Amino acid sequence: MCTPRPAAASELVMFERKGCVYCQRFEETVAPIYGRTDEGRRAPLRRVDVSDGMPGDIALAAPVRFSPTFVLVDHGREIGRITGYASDEAFWGLLGALTDKLAPDRP
Repeated sequence: MCTPRPAAASELVMFERKGCVYCQRFEETVAPIYGRTDEGRRAPLRRVDVSDGMPGDIALAAPVRFSPTFVLVDHGREIGRITGYASDEAFWGLLGALTDKLAPDRP
């Protein structure tokens, strides 16, 4: 039996859909290196298929309507989101602005 895992202190939740071309572009350009970046270590990537419904452990500010949508979550609450994926440059810039909203890491 699989139980839902609780939201991490900080995580980047990627809401995706099977057959999504922009999700595939993210998969090819960003996903292979994401976990090795400062952002990836600070907010690990979690994937949610929108067809499976919304996870109950995240308080979203608004419904997710498009894929991909990246929601930065801290302690189960949405901090901000990136709707869509245009390019890796745009993604990293937008993600940097979002992660600046997180509380500083504590030792």
